[in-house]
Amino acid sequence: MEIKILGSGCASCKKLLTTTEKAVKELDIEAEVIYETDMERIIATGIMSTPGLMINGVVKSAGRVPNLKEVMQMITDTL
Repeated sequence: MEIKILGSGCASCKKLLTTTEKAVKELDIEAEVIYETDMERIIATGIMSTPGLMINGVVKSAGRVPNLKEVMQMITDTL
């Protein structure tokens, strides 16, 4: 599983990264968590508001920081 956090490096983006890493650990799954800060690549995904969360190439969230329970649900829905 590939999970991407898309953002400029702001506090919200870093919070989503931390939350996502915690969710992966709590779910005890194999996942590559990537923090993408290249704005051209972020725009290419269609996300216009960061932070963004993509799982296996599908945008799951944009423009907000979902809580741990939400992120865990997004991940399990993709398994």
